[in-house]
Formats: sequence, C-alpha cells, structure tokens
Amino acid sequence: MMRKLLQMIFSRENLLALLLCLILIGLTVFSADATPTWIYQGF
Repeated sequence: MMRKLLQMIFSRENLLALLLCLILIGLTVFSADATPTWIYQGF
C-alpha cells in the first residue's frame, strides 16, 4: 500500500516537473542578483 503510494508520488512525470520547477526557481534567484539599471535611468 505505502509502496504504491510512493510510486505514484515519485513517478517519472512528477520528478521531471519538480526538476523543471527547481531549475526555474534557481534561475530566478541567481538572475535577481544583478540590479536592473534600466529601471533607474529616468531618475
């Protein structure tokens, strides 16, 4: 019973979706480090 539940949760499709989500979060965190200078050009 428990093994079947774990196989449903950690299926290949769910693991790929989790990996894609982690990559997107990582890209957001690392790219947010640089300050966008174009925002401050008008001031």
